Amino acid sequence: MVVAAASIIIDQITKLLVVQNLTLGEVVPVVGDLIQFHFVKNSGAAFSIGNAYTWIFSILAAAVTVFIIWFARRIRSYAWATVFGLLLGGTIGNLIDRLFKEPGFGIGHVVDFITIPLLPAIFNLADVSITAAMVLFLILTIRGVGLDGTRAVAQPKPSAESASAESAPAEPAAEKSPEDHSEQA
Repeated sequence: MVVAAASIIIDQITKLLVVQNLTLGEVVPVVGDLIQFHFVKNSGAAFSIGNAYTWIFSILAAAVTVFIIWFARRIRSYAWATVFGLLLGGTIGNLIDRLFKEPGFGIGHVVDFITIPLLPAIFNLADVSITAAMVLFLILTIRGVGLDGTRAVAQPKPSAESASAESAPAEPAAEKSPEDHSEQA
């Protein structure tokens, strides 16, 4: 919850600062031409896809938020808690815009302002949180880390020699009779 709260607060403060200090469409170099602020209002999803369906994105974001809060009870790992905290924070950050920004409830436009000219997108810190959550999700999944923090260890594949030895039936051990003393000397 701390990660989610921090993500929401930082996202909303940066959006407020952008709205107060930049005019719509203004571009300000931040790190030369590498990173720029470019204030836009996005009614769609990523890459402004689905501009006519803002209300659907609001419903989906609300559903994702409810699911994450419900699912969070199962998480016993700090790494997975971070994943879901970032995802929750980013989802709520953009949902706040959709619910409370112009042009109205449920159809509000998300404030986007970060652009990297090499990428075809303008985004905000909520989007960064969601993306970071997905990267961490992939890392944890590839490493086999469970929601409880335990790591699944892959069983080594048997080599051709050990596989044939394992598949051959074991020979019964020869029983020694009490009269056989030849091995005792």
